[in-house]
Amino acid sequence: MTFRGPILAVALGLASASCTAPAAAENIVAAPAAKRQSAERGGLETAIFAGGCFWGVEAVFSHVKGVTSAVSGYHGGTARSANYGLVSSGVTDHAEAVKVTYDPKIVRYDELLRVFFSVIADPTLKNRQGPDVGAQYRAALAPVSAEQNAVAKAYLAQMKASGLWKRPIVTGIERAQTLYPAETYHQDFALKNPDHGYIKRWDNPKVAALERMYPALYSASFRGN
Repeated sequence: MTFRGPILAVALGLASASCTAPAAAENIVAAPAAKRQSAERGGLETAIFAGGCFWGVEAVFSHVKGVTSAVSGYHGGTARSANYGLVSSGVTDHAEAVKVTYDPKIVRYDELLRVFFSVIADPTLKNRQGPDVGAQYRAALAPVSAEQNAVAKAYLAQMKASGLWKRPIVTGIERAQTLYPAETYHQDFALKNPDHGYIKRWDNPKVAALERMYPALYSASFRGN
């Protein structure tokens, strides 16, 4: 990959250092269709998902029909600590997260939850996802409305009762706070860096699983920011 300018080169070097080399394949689980469907109406809605390195979370949701944008950022901490150097060190309360804007007439919040737990995040892992370890890579839901909160609680309960996961489900619900957008070089990372080793090993398989498991929700085009 050819970098232009020392700042971008250093930034991408730091990025690849945090989202580390792959260690083992992630599990893909056909999460159940939600019994408690969301009843969001009107215009566009937003939702916040933390599920490990935000490159893959953003990449998958950017291929979901009805999603109009997916912004990588930092959620759970202060504005002062919302920068890559601090968050990736693990000393903040932030998690790498993605704010998804979507049209509920095309894709419902409960359908986004199903995609999230099927191909993005392993809900049985605490403070880690894939090869990335630390509280900054925790999987968590941050509902931004009472309706999302009710749907998320019902879906987690349904998942726990399903028996589809061999280990206990530890993903929880966090209070929605400001999501501070990550640095520009993190946005649309998979789109801009298709040959990056981490993207090819960890994130492209997630997008492929989305297409295979939920073809009605899959969009071949990447919804960039």
